[in-house]
Amino acid sequence: MKNFSYPLTKIGIVGGGQLGKMMAQEAKKMGFYVTVLDPTSESPAGQVADREIVGDFYNEKKLKELIESSDVTTYDLENVDTKVFKEFKNRGYKIFPSPETLETIQDKYVQKKTLAEKGIPVPDFKKVESEEDLKSFGFPVVQKARKGGYDGRGVFVLKSEEYISNAIDGETFIEKFVNLEKELAVLVARNIKGEVKIYPVVEMVFDERVNICDTVVSPARIDEKIDETAKKIAIETVEILNGVGIFAIEMFLTKDGEILVNEVAPRPHNSGHHTIEACLTSQFEQHIRAIASLPLGSTEQIIPAVMINILGEPGYKGKPVIEGLDEILSIPGVSFHLYCKKETKPFRKMGHITVVDKNLKSAIEKANKAKKAIKIKGEEKI
Repeated sequence: MKNFSYPLTKIGIVGGGQLGKMMAQEAKKMGFYVTVLDPTSESPAGQVADREIVGDFYNEKKLKELIESSDVTTYDLENVDTKVFKEFKNRGYKIFPSPETLETIQDKYVQKKTLAEKGIPVPDFKKVESEEDLKSFGFPVVQKARKGGYDGRGVFVLKSEEYISNAIDGETFIEKFVNLEKELAVLVARNIKGEVKIYPVVEMVFDERVNICDTVVSPARIDEKIDETAKKIAIETVEILNGVGIFAIEMFLTKDGEILVNEVAPRPHNSGHHTIEACLTSQFEQHIRAIASLPLGSTEQIIPAVMINILGEPGYKGKPVIEGLDEILSIPGVSFHLYCKKETKPFRKMGHITVVDKNLKSAIEKANKAKKAIKIKGEEKI
């Protein structure tokens, strides 16, 4: 029998946003010591961590301080300096997911190419090296930035040749436009020993104004064959990437019933927030278990759930003002999560609501009611 002392492990998190906050909350609950690196003092994660280092994600001195003071380092975002991580990994420091895995995922073209070469089904894609390349698949076609895009940024739909004048600059690639039935996601956890656990498939609905995930429904309303295929592809994807931690595999379900991998996130993900209330082990606890070389927890979903993102209201900025909190908390099964960001702005992720109910249809109805009631505005109109 192995003995543990307090703290169990010193965990460093690069990134102090809402994902880092929820990771830190689970880690603290279990008895870990948490240090967070973020450019903003008293970031959401910094408010609950044992220690916060204020510094840029590409500041070698600050990254060194975080890594050297931690037993294991992880991150809540992809846009970090893999060069520094590689140097420390080669010196024996534990960094998960590995810098090599992160590097593959950071470049979305390389990510797609790596998966396609290993037989993972993905939309047809092509590197853009000239204006003529943008016309390769006809129209409409989806153009994506190779690096730096998230929450709808770095994605542009070229509906016709006339849209080329507004195409994304820099290094990009294109994908064939997919005739969608649903957008799905699968969370897969894999620890250092190679143990794998998979969560139920979820379906995602996006806010078309900014292409940000608006609603997550779990379990997904799909047939058993599609469910099995999605899970199989998700596990294969994480194993190809040699992933350690929690990974979100975003997928397209086509009108023809085909599953195609869209993107991979090597961290806790918006599509898994509902696991806090709905599953035996949340995605955040699971990530901590995986990177700390602990046995993975059960991914069983004990009750259907719907998650709604709360975005900053258009037309407002500044100190957040919450409307409708009393109303939504009077709805049975509602849990409210505020990320404690000091300022709101249009469409910024400010929090989320999870609704659980033994009946999925009822959970959806309650979620829609809560969505209409809750608003986060700012003190200043713009």
